[in-house]
Amino acid sequence: MRSASEIAAPSSCWILAISFGLNTNILDINLINLILVLGILFYYGKGVLINLLENRKRTILKTIQDAEERYKEATEKLQKARTRLQQAKVKADEIRINGLAQLDKEQRDLVDAADDDLKTLEDSKNSTIRFEKQRAIEQVRQQVSRLASERALESPNSRSNNELHLRLIDYKIGMLKSMEDIADQN
Repeated sequence: MRSASEIAAPSSCWILAISFGLNTNILDINLINLILVLGILFYYGKGVLINLLENRKRTILKTIQDAEERYKEATEKLQKARTRLQQAKVKADEIRINGLAQLDKEQRDLVDAADDDLKTLEDSKNSTIRFEKQRAIEQVRQQVSRLASERALESPNSRSNNELHLRLIDYKIGMLKSMEDIADQN
């Protein structure tokens, strides 16, 4: 079996290469092989490395730009939220002030309505009392008149009874007048 070096170049060419020293054994590295491998890697790997670095640079720049845009958006949203918060605070203060004013107004209206109702009830009570006094006075007058009439008819011949009846009638009429004067004063 032939080695890879014999296939690439005939053995007559190897005599010149012996002094030059191309070693195909990977484990036995010499300076020429090392320079050759590094040169190949540098020549072919330079483009790959540059592409990788460029891609990484673009990715980092894009990430930074996205972060800056998100920062700007977040700052704008924060500013809008602060503005809305201030507006909400102002609105809440207005609502609170309006609520307190409405509460005071409703309390005053309620007190006024209660005072009006109390006054109406007082007037109704006083009018009922006056009516009942008038009715009681009228009933007493009717009873006195009836009693006086009955007694007068019972003993028309008796003069002393008549005088007694007249005095009794005068006395009752005087009582009714004094009751009427008291009722008018109230």
